[in-house]
Amino acid sequence: MNAMFTCCLYGITGILLLLSLIKSKRKTILALKKAWRMFWAVLPQFLGILFLVGLMLAVAQPVTINTLIGAESGVKGLLLSALLGSAAIIPALIAFPIASELLQNGAGLMQIAVFISTLTTVGFVTMPLEMKYFGKKTTLLRNLLALIFSFLAAFIIVVVLR
Repeated sequence: MNAMFTCCLYGITGILLLLSLIKSKRKTILALKKAWRMFWAVLPQFLGILFLVGLMLAVAQPVTINTLIGAESGVKGLLLSALLGSAAIIPALIAFPIASELLQNGAGLMQIAVFISTLTTVGFVTMPLEMKYFGKKTTLLRNLLALIFSFLAAFIIVVVLR
């Protein structure tokens, strides 16, 4: 099923690319060149993080991952996932393969949903910079609301996907 879905996505992408080429060859080629440059810019970071995740997965057995952030880890696992997501500075593009590997190695769906959501919306590390431009009150309120939303979104994802 998964392979068929992937093939369908590639097929749709190919058709849309062809339509784009028909509409404007110049703009499409320009967009493809820009995408290629972006790919090469992100590749070192992507490979570095995949290496670290691979190293982590080699050291941390699936049993350990299951204990820390597995479906049965409860509130402790959710809080740990939220803390890791809030503190990490990882582009979302790279976070999804990491999340997939963690899920395959025993992490819980809700814990991974909280991790991805906090990763993209909460920023403990970037708070000083955000406070400088938006003020302390706005920054703290935004991050608190984003944290609450992350837990709510994770709950909804689990309800919908199960």
